[in-house]
Amino acid sequence: MRGTRVRVFSGTSNPGLARGIAEYLDTPLGAINVFRFADGEVGVRIEESVRGLDVFAVQSTCPPANETLMELLVIVDALRRASAARVTAVIPYLAYARQDRKIKPREPISAKLVADLLTTAGADRILTIDLHTGQLWGFFDIPLDHLPGKMILGEHFRQLELENVVVVSPDVGGVKRAREFAEYIHAPLAIIDKRRDRPNQVAEVVHVIGKVYRRTAVLVDDIVDTGGTLTLAAEALVRRGVRDVYACCTHAILSPPALPRIQRSPIRQLVVTDSIPVPPEKRTSKITVLSIAGLLGEAIRRIHHEQSVSELFSASRVMQPATEGE
Repeated sequence: MRGTRVRVFSGTSNPGLARGIAEYLDTPLGAINVFRFADGEVGVRIEESVRGLDVFAVQSTCPPANETLMELLVIVDALRRASAARVTAVIPYLAYARQDRKIKPREPISAKLVADLLTTAGADRILTIDLHTGQLWGFFDIPLDHLPGKMILGEHFRQLELENVVVVSPDVGGVKRAREFAEYIHAPLAIIDKRRDRPNQVAEVVHVIGKVYRRTAVLVDDIVDTGGTLTLAAEALVRRGVRDVYACCTHAILSPPALPRIQRSPIRQLVVTDSIPVPPEKRTSKITVLSIAGLLGEAIRRIHHEQSVSELFSASRVMQPATEGE
């Protein structure tokens, strides 16, 4: 895309992914200076003209979520005020997505608030990967392109050529995601029914629904935060006669104590993407990181040229992800 009227700018949360996207598009990253004032306020200066350009701002709102989200809002506002023709917020991981409904009285719906903030800041379009729930689409009053992580993660497991595989959803809420993944790699589906009283509390496995005995299980989730859900599910599967347990997720937050839990668990390999940067100290022998730069880059190319993004989902061959580490 060199020479076209498109620019990719990067925030500070995931510059490696932004560089990969720019390389895929064969265009340099836009010149931007993101800084902090003495009191911690976010400052942004766009250091090249974007007047009349199609601009994509890449920023995962990963921890610290309040910092990275505010930074994205300021970047979008700066690009809008610099007269960009269109501003697309490329948000591989969207913070507050798990706060998408009222469970108890007097609770906020924070995901809707974030959607409104992005629109008010001046974003014309959102590009993201694996939203926590489908209803989040309805929170945005601007176009949203949603890419499924199964295209990258599923291709990895196809190449592993595991035998007698069963795809397992670690909870009832993730059944749709796991079913789509199972269809993608042509494997049966099982479901774990668990109970948890409050967020980040270790859950209790109540039932395993489906045939898992003597099979190779692949646990599928969208987010790994403290690792409690995945490791508990892996242990329950082993008790029910599963031979090997693999796991995959799109967004690897890996908050403490996720790493020691995963290392102690029967999970042989946890496959994640770089939607959230995984630093070297978190890349243990069990963790494999796949790049989504090609997938996002192709989506950006299609958006810029006003082509169908959904055709990516039905393509017979997807971009081969680069393995960043394991």
